[in-house]
Amino acid sequence: MFQKGMAAKSFTSSRFDESLKNHRAMVDDLNVKKPLSVVSAFAFGQALWLISAQLANASEITTGDAVYEEQVRSGDASATELFELGAVMLRRKFYPAANKFLLQAIEKWDGDDQDLAQVYNALGVSYVRDGKLEKGINQFETAVKIQPGYVTAWNNLGDAYEKKKDYKSALKAFEEVLLFDPNNKIARPRRDALKDRVEMYKGVPIKSKDR
Repeated sequence: MFQKGMAAKSFTSSRFDESLKNHRAMVDDLNVKKPLSVVSAFAFGQALWLISAQLANASEITTGDAVYEEQVRSGDASATELFELGAVMLRRKFYPAANKFLLQAIEKWDGDDQDLAQVYNALGVSYVRDGKLEKGINQFETAVKIQPGYVTAWNNLGDAYEKKKDYKSALKAFEEVLLFDPNNKIARPRRDALKDRVEMYKGVPIKSKDR
């Protein structure tokens, strides 16, 4: 049992290290148009949210899921393991399960605050895809509050506000992106388009998509 436990911990530790690199930029364009290129103020570098690439080694992921799920059932799962399991559920589009595990990860989190921002961003993505737009916005807001230079979360926040038809808030979010990354290829055209839209709708009440 001891050897089995040590093997599981070693596996989950190495898997999480790799996973955290992948999920630092959990930025699927929420309109599912194309992957986003992300530049973080904390030098996380560019990353792409490519689901197919992250699922290339299916057997390893399946084994990892079993380890995480066993630890969750036994109550031994750490915050980082809960994050990894939540990320797996998010990739597989099991959004209620992803929400559950990511919330548990946040509750148990005892690591770096900048890494915690990644968990809030992932939860925001999951909520938005699950049709819970307002909850998603709240998570993105928390992520950028924890880590103000988190370009990925600002882009997601801008996209979510645009879905809500809160164009002024969306514009502000994309402008924040450009403060940290002036050449961001996602935020710049979105910002420019929103400037025109905000001007167009000035003084006109807009029905939002609150949920």
